[in-house]
Amino acid sequence: MTTPSPLRPGQQLASTTCSTRIVVVRVPSEGVQEFACGGEAMIPASPGRPSAPASGTGTLLGKRYVDAGDTVEVLCTSPGAGELSYAGVPMAVKSAQALPASD
Repeated sequence: MTTPSPLRPGQQLASTTCSTRIVVVRVPSEGVQEFACGGEAMIPASPGRPSAPASGTGTLLGKRYVDAGDTVEVLCTSPGAGELSYAGVPMAVKSAQALPASD
């Protein structure tokens, strides 16, 4: 088995089980684990248009996902039926930050 290349911001990954695609926004510099979707490891995305998404719940287009410690962040660029996870732990949709009150 080959050692996976280190993840870096801007890297695009694709699911092997559904049409989900993500872009890595933030990863720790050390101790990086693997992303999975639908229980299977994600692979580097090939150029081109992704397949049509399946209906149902799963990843949502344009949403940012974070791990429990808020150390990892990805952006969903193509929705799919699978659930995103990092290091075996499901990722959650990042909540919107409140804008400061204006005077």
